Amino acid sequence: MKDQKKRGRPRAFDAKAALGKARDVFWDRGFAAASLDNLSAATNLNRPSLYGAFGDKEALYLDALEAYRQDGMDVLKQALDPSLPLRDNLARVYAGALAIYLHGETAARGCLLIGTASVEAVEHERVREVLGRSLNDFDGEIEKRMRIAVERGELPESADPLALARLASAVMHSLAVRARAGDSRETLEAIARSGVELICGSTHV
Repeated sequence: MKDQKKRGRPRAFDAKAALGKARDVFWDRGFAAASLDNLSAATNLNRPSLYGAFGDKEALYLDALEAYRQDGMDVLKQALDPSLPLRDNLARVYAGALAIYLHGETAARGCLLIGTASVEAVEHERVREVLGRSLNDFDGEIEKRMRIAVERGELPESADPLALARLASAVMHSLAVRARAGDSRETLEAIARSGVELICGSTHV
């Protein structure tokens, strides 16, 4: 949010709450279909106040993406607590992701970045930058844990931490898309378990 764009906002304005409401509109409708009337109603801000607080519609969307990205990184870091086995870490990552992806009043929302930013990235360079940086950040955080796993012998010495991190991320992307498409929790949890086994090795004898 731009500090210089503050005029016209209500005295009791709560930027974080308003951004959360706007995020929900974008999450449900996507960037293109989210109208200013939708955003004004959700945030309880008239158009001048909305512009004054966040700038134009794209700037508001970018702020929503950045906040979502940061929240996602916080959840990911907690799930990857190195005091736990890698298998447990990945299970926690996917469980946390599904808790987010399956949320929604009318249908499962999936991931805000994968579900909406990937659509807008072709036409909007700034959206493409946030999306690419977010995916790289997520991969990088998982890669750190994969490197620790190699050092500890949880993974073979020949394992490629970055490749495995991207694979782990790819499972999340698949869960996000399938959640938004209406797959059941049972199906998604089975995919998540398969992802853990693919990376860590099967526990079956």
